[in-house]
Amino acid sequence: MPHQNMVEVRELMKVYPGGTRAVSGINFDVPRTEFFGFLGPNGAGKTTTMKILATLVKKTSGTVVVAGYDVDTDSKAVRSSIGFAMQEIGIDDLARGRDFLQLQGVLYGLTRREARSRTEELLEMVGLSHVADQRVGTYSGGMRRRIDIAGALMHSPDLLFLDEPTVGLDPQSRVAMWEHLDDLNAKGVTILMTTQHMEEADRLCRNISIIDHGEIVANGSPESLKSEVGGDVVQIAINGTGDELSGRAEGLVRERHYVDAVNKVVGGIAITVKNGSAAVPDLVGLLNEHQVPVASLSISSPTLDDVFLKYTGRAIRTEAASSDHTRTTLGPGVGLTRR
Repeated sequence: MPHQNMVEVRELMKVYPGGTRAVSGINFDVPRTEFFGFLGPNGAGKTTTMKILATLVKKTSGTVVVAGYDVDTDSKAVRSSIGFAMQEIGIDDLARGRDFLQLQGVLYGLTRREARSRTEELLEMVGLSHVADQRVGTYSGGMRRRIDIAGALMHSPDLLFLDEPTVGLDPQSRVAMWEHLDDLNAKGVTILMTTQHMEEADRLCRNISIIDHGEIVANGSPESLKSEVGGDVVQIAINGTGDELSGRAEGLVRERHYVDAVNKVVGGIAITVKNGSAAVPDLVGLLNEHQVPVASLSISSPTLDDVFLKYTGRAIRTEAASSDHTRTTLGPGVGLTRR
């Protein structure tokens, strides 16, 4: 009987020479047919963890079982059970798409006939049959990512590792990739994906682990994690420089009885409240009364970005925090946008 979990990790630790601790005693399981996400910023330990699972990096300590095999004692069996599409796509630009996949099949141990048959099947699945005889160097970024994933699927693995599968793709290509990954998972392929894109994790993953500085800070479905934040999130951008104004604003709003939490973000503060629409007039009046100039404001239901903020005290990507959450510019009257 097959293992219930495709991945089992216990007290996984990775310390690099020099003392840098990339992974700090993490624990998680990935059930069969799961779409599981590792969510975190660059340098959080996501890729290191995935490379350990794929037997590409040796762990320092802990236990890791992949597809029922221990990564230390059965590494060959692990590699035969997985496909791995890394963040950096390694494809010969001079090769034609069909030739690239057939070569991958032979390298995986398929006969030439099996490789040809599997190639046509995968080209159809990822929507590249019409460009199969073109050189890969002529492909768009989205097409290159799709044929790279097709190559990782040549030997029909039970488990697919994806490291930032849509990095560098335009929005249209990203959505198309999401649809392909959904289809793969629906066909029974277990997928473990790393990402730093909140929308991607929310859209694709049934369960996620949020990892930061090598530690898992939260586990659960996107819905359950967002419900832990509670209420609405009011983002207020402060018109000024330095931390003094944001610090003053944080101290003022924290005293309001309807405020559940306050966190500093780049350029302002994020406030969790029971009812955003009811709270906004009082918040704006309070800040105006104490000469804290409000530049812009928005209200949103909790997102995974807010979950990350709750558990780490900062936004996962500071450049997004200052743009995605400041939608409405305040003039003489208060404009309000709910997202």
